[in-house]
Amino acid sequence: MTPEFSRPVRIDTIGEGDRSETIEANEAERAALAQRFGLVAIERLTGTFVLRREASGIAVTGQVAATATQACSITGEPLPAKVDEQARLRFVDDLGEGEEVELDDTDIDILPLEGAAIDLGEVAAETLALSLDPFPRGPNAEAALKEAGVLSEGEAGPFGALAALKDKLKGKD
Repeated sequence: MTPEFSRPVRIDTIGEGDRSETIEANEAERAALAQRFGLVAIERLTGTFVLRREASGIAVTGQVAATATQACSITGEPLPAKVDEQARLRFVDDLGEGEEVELDDTDIDILPLEGAAIDLGEVAAETLALSLDPFPRGPNAEAALKEAGVLSEGEAGPFGALAALKDKLKGKD
């Protein structure tokens, strides 16, 4: 199945030097991605990438920028979201299945090469999705939760129970 925003770059066209690619999603692609990721809308999605052939595979670095509208996870109200995220990936032929690898924050994501191309559109789409707040809350979220009888973290935790007990004890004085 072809992704909603597909910009494949054939691996055999990546030479020895850096190859720069700039991509931008059109209106139909942005609407399809918004549906896929459960967003109200994606107003803009662009990516600027540099591809480089390395001994270990194909390195892809770049920047993904987007403007989107998410729904508040509590009230459903639309919330603006901006993404300006760095993308750093390495596509390799063999992931060395079965080997454990320790990664830290400076390591890049390593993905398998699947077929004869790297899809920069999917790289941009996944970078966008991973950069968004999975549970966005708008300015009216706390009031809506309180109205629904949902306790805040402070009220629900052990210290909240102690505070309620303290209030009851004060009432007996």
